[in-house]
Amino acid sequence: MIKDLNQKIYVAGHRGMVGSAIVRNLQSQGYANIITRTREEMDLTDQAEVKKFFAQEKPDQVYLAAAKVGGIHANNTYPAQFIYDNLMVQNNVIHQAFLNGVKKLLFLGSSCIYPKVAIQPMSEDVLLTGKLEPTNEPYAVAKIAGIKMCESYNRQYWQSHGVDYRSVMPTNLYGPGDNYHPENSHVIPALISRFHKAKVSNIPEVVIWGTGKPRREFLYVDDMAAASVFVMQLDKPVLDKSVNPMEGHINVGFGCDTSIAELALAISSAVGYEGRISFDASKPDGAQRKLIDSAKLSKLGWCPAVDLMQGLQLTYRDYISRSL
Repeated sequence: MIKDLNQKIYVAGHRGMVGSAIVRNLQSQGYANIITRTREEMDLTDQAEVKKFFAQEKPDQVYLAAAKVGGIHANNTYPAQFIYDNLMVQNNVIHQAFLNGVKKLLFLGSSCIYPKVAIQPMSEDVLLTGKLEPTNEPYAVAKIAGIKMCESYNRQYWQSHGVDYRSVMPTNLYGPGDNYHPENSHVIPALISRFHKAKVSNIPEVVIWGTGKPRREFLYVDDMAAASVFVMQLDKPVLDKSVNPMEGHINVGFGCDTSIAELALAISSAVGYEGRISFDASKPDGAQRKLIDSAKLSKLGWCPAVDLMQGLQLTYRDYISRSL
């Protein structure tokens, strides 16, 4: 694909971990006409505000990285907010993009779209083949709707309007710009925060939810941003050889997983915490394993660059910079 560095690109969710990484990646490639809006400047759940924005700005491309996200505790506590906010953001941005002539859009989903029980690693075709993990079902349903919305607009409007809306499904992400809240964040930032506070307060033990046995795959956020831009820039004939109209999303993963217990040890090492680590088996584990199959993306020519330990060290450095 020939790059047009003058294209007007809207990155929705640019202050979030993924959105900010996408902006960094685009800027590193020479794109200078990047449009952003803070939450205070535009509420993406408000149809009228989104309609006004697209009518005024007329972007050429859209990266839809805005979403309400959180870990097990947040998903269990705020299920109505997770499904409503995410559905509204997706519906407003995708539809207004179409109405205002946007040909290229990239929707970022989540690996939680896949069934709770599925053959590992999970390939794109296991979507909608089984029940979802109950703890994050509302969020997963919203993300599935976003995938199907992009697929549906492609099916109906590719021939008539040249619509080319793509979806990428990342595994568990972490890195600079993450939410480090000890309860409402994902596992890596939550543990970084807890281990750091335990270290500086000389707390002798850190107790972690669950048994420590579940396995998870983790991808550094700048790798996710690189993959997103890579997929967006693929020539359509090349992409069409790998996806079909009813299964248009592409997995983005690291390629291997680690247990929560192993992850805790790695994070404690990155932080420099030397106390005990224990597990509270009375708390929910979530799915026992979540490893996605990224063979499709690999065959298209992309692979990650940052390993877990390096990524954890970079993320802890970010956490410290935010704590000062």
